[in-house]
Amino acid sequence: MRRSKKIAFPILVCFLAMSLLVTACSTKGDSSDSAGEGNTTVTMWHGLTSIDLDNLNKVVKAFEEKNPTIKMKLVYTESSEGSDQKLLTAVAGGNPPDVALFDRFKVGTWAAQGSLTDLSSMAEESGIRKEMYYPFAWEESSYQGKLYAMPMDTDSRLLFYNKDHFKEVGLDPNKPPQTIAELEAAAEKLTIKEGKRFKRIGFIPWYSQGWLYTWGWAFGGEFQDAATGKITANDPKVVEALQWMTDFGKKYNVEDIAGFTSAAGTEEMDPFISGQVSMKISGNFTVKGIEKFKPDLNYGVAPIPTPTGTDFTTWSGGGSAIIPKGAKNVAAAWKFLEFLGKEEGQTLLNADSQISVIDSVNDKYGYKDDPIMKEFINILPNSHNRPVIPEGQLLWNELASATEKATRGNGTPKENLDRVTETVNKALEKYDK
Repeated sequence: MRRSKKIAFPILVCFLAMSLLVTACSTKGDSSDSAGEGNTTVTMWHGLTSIDLDNLNKVVKAFEEKNPTIKMKLVYTESSEGSDQKLLTAVAGGNPPDVALFDRFKVGTWAAQGSLTDLSSMAEESGIRKEMYYPFAWEESSYQGKLYAMPMDTDSRLLFYNKDHFKEVGLDPNKPPQTIAELEAAAEKLTIKEGKRFKRIGFIPWYSQGWLYTWGWAFGGEFQDAATGKITANDPKVVEALQWMTDFGKKYNVEDIAGFTSAAGTEEMDPFISGQVSMKISGNFTVKGIEKFKPDLNYGVAPIPTPTGTDFTTWSGGGSAIIPKGAKNVAAAWKFLEFLGKEEGQTLLNADSQISVIDSVNDKYGYKDDPIMKEFINILPNSHNRPVIPEGQLLWNELASATEKATRGNGTPKENLDRVTETVNKALEKYDK
């Protein structure tokens, strides 16, 4: 018996050690599955079609060649509120995909509710650093100092102007307005109004991408206090911007403008493409439409005018890839995000389609030599992102509502923006508890 005990103890220790090793391995790494012995399948939900899906497939092919033990399984889910709910339900049920493509705008909300995997330590170990990306892209992918998403692509907003219209009214087509005063003067010259009907309108501040975010930042305002995290929609400069939009609406009669915009079409009937609007704020995503529907349109793009004609800025959004909380193959999923987030993956992902979040990739595409695209790229280092807060959608909705109310004379800009600030900050209080 004594001998038997002496033999049994080492065996027991060995067994326990092996068990701990196996347990540790299965916790830290990923388990094998139907992809084959030693292989891991990473399931990714996406909503891409057309050239964007083709590009994603190229990324997957290159990734799998470099990582032969990992197989990517792409699952199409339509990009909508319904797909968000489907993903949220999968997270809550403990059976989410390993990766999902995601609007960066939602990162704050989903991170605050604990639905995203913190990528910070994996990024650090993989050499993924914020200096690799445009500042706003990293900022919008992070919440409370932690990285929750891999930024994928982006956009920016500028002033589009019709050069033929400029020539027609005696404006220099090579000198677009730089100040708000110059913008107002150009708009007045370009506008043709008969009674209450606009035959052509020079400019509408809130049309297309002329959101209050656009003008608030152009006027030098801030929507969030960086130190406290509190929303500052009633920043005096933001109030000044909304006051300018309101005064513009009064000058041209906001109801007459509403009659014009309510009848405006899209695609080939876009009033800028059809020549009914001479200037508008829009993004690089408009360029493809012009090339398709009106390739001979003589137009230019320029930084959004500011009160001083200096300190030009814009704002950007874009997509990202996330690992939902509870994903089963985190290590393999991260390997894919790492590939997606570095230069090779970015180059394949955004070719002939989107603007990359890495400056050198945009240089490689030749965007900096293109007379239109270079303006969208040049402004990116000075671009803003919307505040990354759990109530980002509420803030967006409240700002849109405040713009509508103020321009239609339902309360002053200050009153409306005080209300936005109070409403959103009150909604944020529950996240501090």
